[in-house]
Amino acid sequence: MVLLGQDFWKSSGWHLLDKNDEGYLNVTEDFIAAYFERPELVPIEESCSNERDLHKKLTLNPTMKVENKDLEKFKDKDSAFNYQMVLNFRDFILQQLTLETALVNISKGEKINFPPLFVSQIVHVIVRSIVDGWVDPIHLRASEILFREQSVTLDNGRIMVADRSTVQFQTQQSSLNTEKNPSNMTQIDILTEDSGNEYWGRSDNFDTAIDIAFGQPGLDGLCRVYEAWIAHFLKFSCQIRPMSKIEDDKWKWHIGLDVSSNSILNDLYNGKEVSEQQLKQILALFSLNPDNKNIFKEDMRGYPVYLGLSMNEFGVISCKPQNLLVNLPILN
Repeated sequence: MVLLGQDFWKSSGWHLLDKNDEGYLNVTEDFIAAYFERPELVPIEESCSNERDLHKKLTLNPTMKVENKDLEKFKDKDSAFNYQMVLNFRDFILQQLTLETALVNISKGEKINFPPLFVSQIVHVIVRSIVDGWVDPIHLRASEILFREQSVTLDNGRIMVADRSTVQFQTQQSSLNTEKNPSNMTQIDILTEDSGNEYWGRSDNFDTAIDIAFGQPGLDGLCRVYEAWIAHFLKFSCQIRPMSKIEDDKWKWHIGLDVSSNSILNDLYNGKEVSEQQLKQILALFSLNPDNKNIFKEDMRGYPVYLGLSMNEFGVISCKPQNLLVNLPILN
């Protein structure tokens, strides 16, 4: 039984944002202030007085202007760099109408001066807003794929995905406690329909794995979140369905949901030779059809858009849902 009213992904900061009339997320001072309470920025015993002073000021006034000279006074240059990256991110999102606007502009090529991790954090908080009220833990776990890298384990037809950062941490911890070489899935529980309610108490740990093989609930969850993502940003409804393979002599359009899928699908579409190893990287294929075919450009009406999700050569999924915001054949 799934319980209603459960909270999840508190670490996203979604609770600190305001929604406008369109349901988009306005940046607030509380949201920005939370960044200055992250472990990377909170002063430690060795922090100098200049760092402590600036941290206190930013906690009280998170939008205050910070000069380069303020950071140059830091004794710890690594800490100064961390502050600069957060400040660059802060200044960028403050210039945008909403977080959705920020992500769309980044997707269209606007230059950023902060690490890609911050882009994933934008996706995280937007997805949290989109799936608010969802009650299926497996669908929510599948939604994590949109904003956190996943390590993949292929096992007898199953496609098990686990949070990459959690896998790395668990592996490091296991290495400290045993001389054996631990499995990537060590201490990471597989979420099933029977164990789904465990998710609510551990969602911010990102320590569960799911199966996204064809026909599994995890893959259905991916379909639902991609549909909701498109509806949220592009304001049209569509049907996304999983496929075992693409067999279409009239294949006209495709979108890779990650770098590897873009490359592989492009080669398949253009009739280039694709190695067996590359084909094994493809984990999921989908067809996308809008409920109103007139949403698409005239030459695409009545034709599906094919989507692909793949792991890279190292067995990692790095999903880029923003590809759906700029590459669909919709009318301008």
